Amino acid sequence: MMLNFIRAIFRQSFFLSLLVFAVFSSLATSCSITDAEEPEKRDTGITVVNAYSSIFFDSLNLEQYFVEQKVADTLQKMIRDFYNVRNFQYAWFDKNGLSEQAIHFRSLLHNYLLTNDDSGLRNPTIEALWDSVEANNNHLQLSEEEKTNFEFELTRLFYDYAFKAYIGNNAIDPGALKWFIPRKKVSVTTMLDSLVANKGQNISNYEPVNSQYKLLNDVLKKLYQIKQQGGWGRTEFTQKKYVPGDDYPEIAWIRNRLFLSGDLALNDSSTVYDSLLLDGVKNFQLRHGLAPDGVIGVGTIAFLNQSVDDIIRKVMINIERQRWVPSEPQTDFLLVNIPEFMLHLYEDGKHVYKMSVVVGSTQHNTVIFTDELKYVVFSPYWNVPPSIYKNEILPGIAKDPNYLARHNMEYYGNGVRQKPGPSNSLGLVKFLFPNNYNIYLHDTPSKSLFNESSRAFSHGCIRVSEPLKLAEWILRKDTTWNRDKIVEAMNAGKEKYVEVKEKIPVIIGYFTAWVDAEGRLQLRKDIYGHDEALAAKLFLK
Repeated sequence: MMLNFIRAIFRQSFFLSLLVFAVFSSLATSCSITDAEEPEKRDTGITVVNAYSSIFFDSLNLEQYFVEQKVADTLQKMIRDFYNVRNFQYAWFDKNGLSEQAIHFRSLLHNYLLTNDDSGLRNPTIEALWDSVEANNNHLQLSEEEKTNFEFELTRLFYDYAFKAYIGNNAIDPGALKWFIPRKKVSVTTMLDSLVANKGQNISNYEPVNSQYKLLNDVLKKLYQIKQQGGWGRTEFTQKKYVPGDDYPEIAWIRNRLFLSGDLALNDSSTVYDSLLLDGVKNFQLRHGLAPDGVIGVGTIAFLNQSVDDIIRKVMINIERQRWVPSEPQTDFLLVNIPEFMLHLYEDGKHVYKMSVVVGSTQHNTVIFTDELKYVVFSPYWNVPPSIYKNEILPGIAKDPNYLARHNMEYYGNGVRQKPGPSNSLGLVKFLFPNNYNIYLHDTPSKSLFNESSRAFSHGCIRVSEPLKLAEWILRKDTTWNRDKIVEAMNAGKEKYVEVKEKIPVIIGYFTAWVDAEGRLQLRKDIYGHDEALAAKLFLK
């Protein structure tokens, strides 16, 4: 009876368009999908001994399946390539029945669907077969036709899952969203090779994702649990600010809100702002880039008013971005996270230090891109950009004939430059990674701006709070430089270029949600509106 039911399901599915690849069929024909997925190098660790099963199918069955199911040409090529390398051996079955990797894939898919309501990945035919086989302890007898159909459907489902989970929405053009970091290339076929070779175990070792992708997905599951339990609702704030000792009904709501978000260790119904709540408020403020002063003011209230759905949406936006970026380099590199207003230093892929930065204002956005740091320039000139010369310098000269002299400037070519010195707008040192956007890191004489919690004030370049520390770190492997020589060069009043011996990758990123080293979800304001622009594409219905 059960076998006839399964056969009926399969025969019906052969004459109906499956939901599994309704979305993929349109995506797989695009050039960008092909470029992203085309394997550059297959896993050479896979051999006949450790990867292949001992049962085969007729390659003509696969071709027949392609025709009957109207599989897109690009997907046909990938699946055919996968099975050609395997000599058309089964990937999801072995001589004992459904393989271990098939069970692990089901678990992988289930975890993904916990936080992604994607009907295209919910296939009743496959689920019924999975249930039937597992209910019978893998002893359910399938005909050769049923087995091959199940095999091909699982492979097809894996590709659909992998494209959605690891590549994301390929209809979204990052460049159109002002994101100019090259999109990561992912080989889904190589991922499938590894899954089969490792029998679905230790998946995290070969998933084509970075650590933040995994951490944010774990956070997303917890947020969905909070949502399913009713979230934290909303309250009316009767005061503009709250300080320790205050007693108001809404403080009980604040207490519960912070408890649910993990900022407060213990919860009760007290309406008094006590010392326990103070610790929770400070934790919350630190996670949102606010000064941890314990005062529940306008900024803190704005973040408290975010619903669970708001935060889920922000996390999902940043998970999509994490699909684009490559895994963290296992070398020295610099990362500027614009919404965080921070520069992070990494040695051999490990975080070692961070310092505050000032980034471009909302009118002069800092560009999101990546390049290599090549020069440290001590006592730099500042070549005034044409826009600043036109909009600021010329009006200044018109009002004050001594404007240039008072600002230590001089005419240079067809423009104006500011001479080296402590009043120079670039400070005493700049760090160049030559690029088309004319963006670089530099010192600044305006140190007070680093005391602000929101630091978007520049014309696009990035001001660093500890330029001497950064110069020391960049040149630490060059024995001709030490702290004393660096300080001397910074104050020499004469411009000096120093070429960095080992070029250092620089990543200028834009992440408004991430998980820090303590496992806390960090959230920041969408200062340039990039989240909003991505959400319009990502959640388009």
